[in-house]
This record gives sequence, structure tokens and C-alpha cells, in this order.
Amino acid sequence: MASSQVLFAMRHPRRAAAPSGSLTGAITNAGALEESDYRRQSPRFQDQNLQINLALLRELRALADQLECKPAQIALAWVLAQGDDIVPIPGTKRTGYLQENAAAVEIRLNAEQLARLDMAFPADAASGQRYSDAMMKLLDR
Repeated sequence: MASSQVLFAMRHPRRAAAPSGSLTGAITNAGALEESDYRRQSPRFQDQNLQINLALLRELRALADQLECKPAQIALAWVLAQGDDIVPIPGTKRTGYLQENAAAVEIRLNAEQLARLDMAFPADAASGQRYSDAMMKLLDR
């Protein structure tokens, strides 16, 4: 799910984190993205990294199927379960996704489900650097 650095950033004032990526698994090739899509340059969406990161989604999809909801809703429910001091701010361009995201507040993950997700997504499990080298240099300035 989120790395320990992302959770740290979300818990400290004057810091923000914008988790990015596709929890649907619909993106299987960065070359299929629009030219203007920043993910074309993201290390996490390149070749082997993308395939490894897509494999991480298996448990997320399985839990979403079990709870009859979308994987992104499970991810949002997980963030909500991390404490009252963290608020997810999902982005979308489509009304349908906005409604799905809002519905995630109704999902209550139990201790076993949270443990399953924590095991499936250990801290820093994502393959590839979060941003390109040029963008990484701009962090924490």
C-alpha cells in the first residue's frame, strides 16, 4: 500500500503525499498511456517494474472481490484505517470514479483483512523509484 515514508509525510504538518498509480491493473504497458501522462516517465511504470507492481495487486483484487467492491476502494479503506490523522485525497477526472472513491468510507476492514494487506504490501514493496531521478532531486527541498 503506502510506504513508511509516505505515511510519515502524511502525518507531519506542511507535508503532503500524492500516491499515484493504477490499482485496477488496466495499465500493462507504459507505452499505451497518452503522451502527456507523467507515468510514461515513472520508473514504477517501466517494463519489469510495472510487471512486479502489477503482481502486488493480486491480494488487493482478491479482497475487493470478496467484499464486492473495487480495488481502489480497498486501498482508500486501508488508508482510512491508518488513523484519524491521515486523510486520503484521491484524484479523478470522472464522476463515476468520484462516486466509487466516496463509497470507500463505508468499507470497514477488519483486523484480519488489514493484516492480509500489510503482508501483501510490506513497506517499500513497490518496484522502482517513485519518481524519475530529476524529480527525486526536487523532494524535501
